[in-house]
Amino acid sequence: MVDVFDAYVRADGRKGIRNVIVVAYLVECAHHVSRKIVNAWDDREVHLIGFPGCFPNDYAYRMMNAVCTHPNVGGVLLVSLGCESMNREQLLTDIRASGRPAELLVIQESGGTAATIRAGSESVARLREQADRVPKAPMGMDELVVGTICGGSDGTSGVTANPAVGRCFDRLVHDGATCIFEETGELIGCERIMSERALTPELGRAIEDCVAKAERYYRTMGFGSFAPGNADGGLTTLEEKSMGAYSKSGASAISGLLKPGDQAPAGGLYLLDVVPDGEPRFGFPNISDNAEIVELIACGCHLILFTTGRGSVVGSAISPVIKICANPDTYRRLSEDMDIDAGRILSGEADLDQVGDEIFARVRAVAAGEHSCSEALGHQEFILTYKAFEPLGPACLPVRQLAG
Repeated sequence: MVDVFDAYVRADGRKGIRNVIVVAYLVECAHHVSRKIVNAWDDREVHLIGFPGCFPNDYAYRMMNAVCTHPNVGGVLLVSLGCESMNREQLLTDIRASGRPAELLVIQESGGTAATIRAGSESVARLREQADRVPKAPMGMDELVVGTICGGSDGTSGVTANPAVGRCFDRLVHDGATCIFEETGELIGCERIMSERALTPELGRAIEDCVAKAERYYRTMGFGSFAPGNADGGLTTLEEKSMGAYSKSGASAISGLLKPGDQAPAGGLYLLDVVPDGEPRFGFPNISDNAEIVELIACGCHLILFTTGRGSVVGSAISPVIKICANPDTYRRLSEDMDIDAGRILSGEADLDQVGDEIFARVRAVAAGEHSCSEALGHQEFILTYKAFEPLGPACLPVRQLAG
């Protein structure tokens, strides 16, 4: 085991780098009450998450289950209105089965807004006390799961921050970590390159198929991943943006293909397919970068590497976000929100390997407990919407077959 730090040991055997109490609303009608419970604590280790929809959705349940049982989560308070379709009792059972303390409040049965807020604050106190007793043990980089995403990309992203993250990913994979990159909708045109890096020919074909699915989806919706802000920032074509996004993956072999909520069976590099299966039914594949961050977290990511050229200030609930700024001008304007200045590559003050090493060092420091900039500023964004996915096929995770 290399580069060891202390982590929280969960009853399900996984280890977390944070010990967050989650307050989760199960429908938008319970959002206000849940937010008041969190605000009453004024504690960055009590995070608000939730699903706004009233109608049932298997994907939403799976995502809520995955994030509530994430290694960084030490306890959960579920807040229900009482008449929504989310299966609150089953979710409570599943969370408790993972060994985490969990409680449930139903507003319609608890006396309304004020009474539920008071009861919720008392629940959080009990959960916090139990979570604080969780034992700690050594954790190595080989047990870490790291995701990456780019947002607010510009003409500098593909030549500074993104390939520097790729260098960091290669180093992490070499040390046995699990690294997850996304998204297939922003990798159109790169499918053959990724297929050639796949661990098996069958996995390569599955990667090509999922990018083709993304292309069909976008064509049906009448839009692509290339946004006006990208053009304003100097990106010229979809191909340029795709290659820039692809460079975050580094050069390691691709070990598998995941869908939101899937857990990688072993260390290595994985591609996350975030575009829903079947015909388009729910609109845009992801309505913002934070929706993709949530899906990375649902796959077990302890922390997220977020590259940006134009500038993004978002963070996340549950898993820390490390910001890598591609553009030196953006960094000068938003330096308090950025962890790494990759724009120094443009001026010759650093090269890709040096910035990749800086990102790796930041990953290690944040995993060991140091706050990222978004954490220190109190960012805890969380978005979850409707989607539909079919289960993975056997070709998607050849490492599972090799291990068996």
